Amino acid sequence: MGDVTELSTDVLIVGAGPSGLMLAVCLARLGVDAVIVDGKSGPTRESRALGVQARSMELYDQLGLIDRVLAESYPARNAVPGFRDRPFGSIALRGLGTRVTPYPEVTVLEQSRNEAILVDALAELGRVVLWEHRLTSLEEASVRADAAGRRHPVTATLDSPGGPVTVRARYCVGADGAHSIVRGLRGIPFEGVTNVHTFYVVDAHGVTGLVDDAVNIRFNADDFLLAFPMGPGGHTRLLGIVRDRDLAADGTLPESLVHERVERGFGVRYRDSSWFTTYRLHHRLAARFRDGPFFLAGDAAHIHSPVGAQGMNTGLQEAHNLACAFADVLVGGMPDERLDRYEQERRPVAARLVGTTDRAFATITSDSRWARFMRGRVVPVIGPIVARLVSRVVGGERVFGYISQTRIHYRMTRPSGRDRGRRRDHRRDAVVGRRLPWTGGNYDVLRSMTWQVHGYGVLPAEVERIASELGVEAHAFGRDPNRRLRPDRVYLVRRDGFVAAEASAHAVPGGPRAFREQLAG
Repeated sequence: MGDVTELSTDVLIVGAGPSGLMLAVCLARLGVDAVIVDGKSGPTRESRALGVQARSMELYDQLGLIDRVLAESYPARNAVPGFRDRPFGSIALRGLGTRVTPYPEVTVLEQSRNEAILVDALAELGRVVLWEHRLTSLEEASVRADAAGRRHPVTATLDSPGGPVTVRARYCVGADGAHSIVRGLRGIPFEGVTNVHTFYVVDAHGVTGLVDDAVNIRFNADDFLLAFPMGPGGHTRLLGIVRDRDLAADGTLPESLVHERVERGFGVRYRDSSWFTTYRLHHRLAARFRDGPFFLAGDAAHIHSPVGAQGMNTGLQEAHNLACAFADVLVGGMPDERLDRYEQERRPVAARLVGTTDRAFATITSDSRWARFMRGRVVPVIGPIVARLVSRVVGGERVFGYISQTRIHYRMTRPSGRDRGRRRDHRRDAVVGRRLPWTGGNYDVLRSMTWQVHGYGVLPAEVERIASELGVEAHAFGRDPNRRLRPDRVYLVRRDGFVAAEASAHAVPGGPRAFREQLAG
């Protein structure tokens, strides 16, 4: 046996999919030492995920990658629901989100292209993915600190083309997909259900029968069809389900059967395809997102149906959140307990997502007489009315917020026995615990990925005085045109762009108490 290569790092990332790569790029930007490995020979070529929501676009903007994403993506500015071959009307996504985000639409950029952009960005930051390095074992040990005061309790063994590799790390993140080796080796339960239907994906060319440049959602009494625009010339991603009773005689789902079903059921035709695949859908959630020095992110932590194009985006945001937490501890000197917030903040988001998509998919695919009646008789009648209302009522912006993942809320204070009953009050806070509201020009400063004090309509000298007491950046802006940020308050903004606390705009010695508490970790 040849010599064993040994590496030492702060963070070992297992898995170079979207979540692992986002984590690696963010850590490189934040100055955290990390090694990323993957058993594959290179980035994914074909992928199921393809919708990039507004919040993920904001992350790409913060990383300075937005121009590349926009250049390689295809915008879906409208959503068009319909019944069989009849569209109900167009819902302008841009119209719903113009006050919410600089990116008020669904951006179609398949997973493989997301990965390629992140791999290139990582290389530009002087780091590379160790491809063909497959994790075979993980150990956790109590170890003494080295000369620099660092401990490396994680020992990972990898198989590589050059022989065995040992990596010693302070932390390890499993971003290695639904069949996560990290999750399995740590014995973390991954409970949930498997849908009984077969799901199909077609990358179709020369598509007709759909509204161009829009996300088409079609129903009939038995089926549904999702269609995402991927480029000119009718290049479209088609997604749907087929029940077991409708499979071919040998129990398979050939593309010829799908081709015939979408034409018969929805009036959709296509010339040919560059990719066709089928699979079973799972709805599962890891019991823990943190297990000592081990963490889970992306599909290793949760899997669910693609309804709503939420999965890849959730993983990207988990990676971003965790990277900022690592930086707070490893660069900013916060205690290790700061990392507990990752599970506290992100697992409830994933749990709601798994539960919501599970219920939505169960409703859409239900075989009950009531469900078939609703799909076949009620949807064609009320669908056109709902489509018109969503575009016009105030609630449309709220719907956009949920789909775009810009309404995510974290609890910024640790619950105590006396305030557990006040959870509803915390959730109602329109600013604290949420991503910083966009005012039209306040996101550029977030590219530094640092803690900051913001004031909106507050005297710049006052903002500077408060920030200097805390040793963080100060940024003074004009009044918020949407009146979500008050002119008599200042806001503490975390590295990830979430508002950690707010306080009076009048400086006090040492800075506001709520700000000091957050900065202490």
